[in-house]
This record gives sequence, C-alpha cells and structure tokens, in this order.
Amino acid sequence: MTRLADTAIDKLRGNVDGQVVLPDDDAYDAARAIWNAMIDKRPAAIVRCASDSDVVKTVNFARDNDVLIAVRGGGHNIAGNALCDGGIVADLSQMNAAKIDVPAKRATVEGGARLADFDAAAQAHGLATPLGINSTTGVAGLTLGGGFGWLSRKYGMTVDNLESADVVTATGKVLHASETENPDLFWALRGGGGNFGAVTRFGFRLHEVGPNLLSGLIFYPIAEAKTVLQQYRDFVAKAPDELVVWTVLRKAPPLPFLPTEVHGTEVLALAFLYVGEAEKGRSLVEPLRHFGKPAGEFIGVQPYTAWQQAFDPLLTPGARNYWKSHNFTKLDDGLFDKVTEYIGKLPSVQCEIFFGAIGCATTKPAPDAMAYAHRDARYVMNVHGRWDDPADDQRCIRWARDFFEASAPYASGSVYVNFLTADEGDRVGAAYGGNYERLAQVKRKYDPENLFRVNQNIRPG
Repeated sequence: MTRLADTAIDKLRGNVDGQVVLPDDDAYDAARAIWNAMIDKRPAAIVRCASDSDVVKTVNFARDNDVLIAVRGGGHNIAGNALCDGGIVADLSQMNAAKIDVPAKRATVEGGARLADFDAAAQAHGLATPLGINSTTGVAGLTLGGGFGWLSRKYGMTVDNLESADVVTATGKVLHASETENPDLFWALRGGGGNFGAVTRFGFRLHEVGPNLLSGLIFYPIAEAKTVLQQYRDFVAKAPDELVVWTVLRKAPPLPFLPTEVHGTEVLALAFLYVGEAEKGRSLVEPLRHFGKPAGEFIGVQPYTAWQQAFDPLLTPGARNYWKSHNFTKLDDGLFDKVTEYIGKLPSVQCEIFFGAIGCATTKPAPDAMAYAHRDARYVMNVHGRWDDPADDQRCIRWARDFFEASAPYASGSVYVNFLTADEGDRVGAAYGGNYERLAQVKRKYDPENLFRVNQNIRPG
C-alpha cells in the first residue's frame, strides 16, 4: 500500500473540514466497508468530505502526490469502485442533502445521497424522478451510469431527467455542466460513469408521482415459469407506459402472504407498479393473476417510498455479491428454457435472476443524444449471485458465469454499465456502445492523465 508522507497527510487534514481516516484509526474498517462484502480494499486515506471545497482539496492532493483516487457516493457499486488500494478516497457520503424546488419541480441532490434521501424529500411533495429499486443505492453512481427503475417506462432513464451537474474535474476546478454550460461534459456525464470528475451535485427534473400507488407481487411455482414468462412477454408488449412489471426468479423468501410450504422453493415473481389511479391499475393488472395458478400474492395501495424499499431486505449490505448482465431487445422462448434450467441450479438461497422491463420512454431519445447509448434495450437482465460464506465464492460465481454464457445467444450484445463487475474490463466497449470514441475525446479534454480511472474506464482519446 502506498505510504503517503505524514507531513502531506497532516497538511490535508488541516485543510479540509471533514474527517481524514487513516489505516491506524479505529474508524478505518467501518469507513472502508461498502455494500459488496467481496470488496476488501485498503486505501491509504479516506477523506469524509463535508463540502465541495473538501472534494477539490482531495482531488488536488491525489493529483499533486501522484496517488490513485476513488470517489465514493453511496458505496453500492458492485465492482467496488468506491474504494482503491493504496490511494485516497473522496468519500461524499456525508454530503447527502436533497432539496426540492416545488414550483419548478426540480431537485438539487448532493453526490453522497442515497435513493432513500432523494425519495423522502421529493415524495413529501408528491414528486419523484426515475431511480433504482434499492433505497441504499447511491444517486450519483446510479445516475452516471444511466439509471433506471420503476418509473422509467413512463419518464425515461434517470439521465433523461438530469438537468445539470456540478463537477470537480482533474484540475481541481468546479464546473457547472448543463445543456448550455460545458455541454460536452454534460453529454458525457449522462451515462459515461465516473470518468470525468467527482460530481458533487445533481439537478433533476421531477414529476408528479403518488404518493400512494398500486403495487404488488404475484408468485408462481417454477413449474409454470415458461408459460408465465411467455404470457408476461405478450402482456408487457401491450402494457401502457404507466404500468411496469418486472420478473424475478429465485427461492421464495418467508413472506407472510406465502404459504409456509412455498418458502424456500423455486418461484417466479411478477413485481409491478402502476403510476396512476389505483382502480384503473387494478383492472390493468388483473390478467397477471391468471397466467397460471398463483402460489401467493400481495396487491395493494402503498406509498411509493415503501415500494422503493420493498426489496431492501433482500439486498442488505454485508453479503458477497457477483453479477452478470445482458440487455435484451426481446425475450425468446429459448431464453426461458435456459432461465428455468439455471433456477433449478441455484447455488445459494439468495441468488436470483431478474428481468427489468424498460422500453417506452427510455427508447425515445436518439442513441447519441447523451452518453447512455442503449435505446433499443427493452429488458435489462441481472444474474445476481449473492451468498454469505467466502467458501462458496467459486461455486456461486461459476453459476452466474455459466448462465451468462448460456443466455448470451439471446441477448443484444450491449450491457448496462452499472451492472459490470470488476473482472469485466473486456465489456467496457459494450457498455458505452457507439458513443465510446466521443466519450474518449471528452475524457482527453477534462481528464487527459486519466486521474479518474477507478471506474469502468474510458481512456483519453
């Protein structure tokens, strides 16, 4: 591990308002813990930034001392890019405010905020923007990779709703990026990941949502999976933008509305949210209850914030996680056969495969309108390997990789960058698609020495 000179560290500590955490400090292990327990990196210093000025000083320190820098937002990234070995971490997690301008329907969100922070602030006024599905996810990482969630069919990708960003660049300057200020940087931030600087503040467009919406889960036994998936495919193709239905295949958790004999068995769950009047939504989702004989269901009106947290118990920090992912323009019967085969081989009770249905509004922008290029994607699949015991690493990772290979013939060839693990550097081109060369040019302008390289890296063009 790089040993930074004590005098340099002392100077940094005296210059920042936040806390500088070093390996010998009692707080060190807690400060370097992130969502994925497979990541065990040991930074030389972690700066818990309290302001934009602290971020600037941390970036300047890394550049001037020629040390690696990682930027931490929510710390949820599967690849562990919130940390680095031997370098310095600009930890923005203390900068987590979300401010809502109700008349303008606009949110200003700091770089360390999590979905729960943003959702709570916006939903206090019946407003929201498309975000992910786990409330502990960081807003920054989600957004910079493109971002999608339950509202995306209606309102687009997260980046489609981004109106501005404040960025600390490699030179230590704070730039405001929007359609009219530094527009090339703004273009790159909307899907280009953390390659262009440390984003300390985001400005989002908001929409009237909820606060109470119809949502639910309908479970089917795995024996009915293929016929349910076929009906699901046809249903989604005709569903209105306001209705989103995702599919999750896994072992059934011990939910109170499921019979005890179903607990721990392989199931297919249809998870849905309707962004509109509940009674209309009930009639629209009724066919989902008749794709077969349900093993159990929960359907009701609840706060949007509650639905955004519904999957949190299955995604708690501290477990070991390994993902593989594909985008799909369509779902083929052959894919359904492979899915049901591999759900029969689950190596852990926590492993799952899900298909997030997007499309509709996400397909409307041109592929080169911003860095996020995959406008033909109708479904994003995540093969989610998850377990607790390090002794199970090889078995669980092999399962995820094997299904990834088996499902590849049915995929589009592109991938959602936020689902890439640390060992998938060969897929960076697939993540950024046809926009890679333009991204490399923007990288050369704003970070020619590749200071910000702890990410799915774009090399300066």
